[in-house]
Amino acid sequence: MDSIRGHEGQAAALYFSNFATMVKDEALANAFDENGRQRRPPPDPVNTCLSLAYSMLTHECVASLRTARLEPSIGALHVSRPGRPALALDLMEPFRPLISDSLTISAFNRGELRDGHFHQTAAGCMFTDAGRKAFFGIYGRRMSEEVTHPVFGYRLSYRRMLILHARMIAAWFNREIPSLSFLTTR
Repeated sequence: MDSIRGHEGQAAALYFSNFATMVKDEALANAFDENGRQRRPPPDPVNTCLSLAYSMLTHECVASLRTARLEPSIGALHVSRPGRPALALDLMEPFRPLISDSLTISAFNRGELRDGHFHQTAAGCMFTDAGRKAFFGIYGRRMSEEVTHPVFGYRLSYRRMLILHARMIAAWFNREIPSLSFLTTR
């Protein structure tokens, strides 16, 4: 398990070292590049958006797992600790780039999130009220966006897809399906 965590950490470091190249605004890209991925507190707007997007997606995954009658805190890939929704984090992994990361990149590149949506303090970067409102609208649209499931071939929203995958985990635990086939990106 430690080698998996080591590989995951190396992959995340490589991924986030190139993340800024996808952000068109040079000042935002440079700030993220200079800081790297930081969560507590996020030092720049891109990190702030990623942190809130990951937090929201985690809560969506917890709700999906509870809908499927699964306990979100007992995970397989992420370590189970008190107060940590390990299974929700497991469920979230294949959706992070599709929902949180792409939402962040497109929101900045389309100008949906901009300078007036963030407030820099000594404690880090935070959303303003207008920024939070803009973010929640962007996030809601992304979760309602319909995509074609690559395995089953029908269209459903990302929110419904999370529930479908949570139910697939439950069915696998109950030996109702022989294996798990999760969403993969191209």
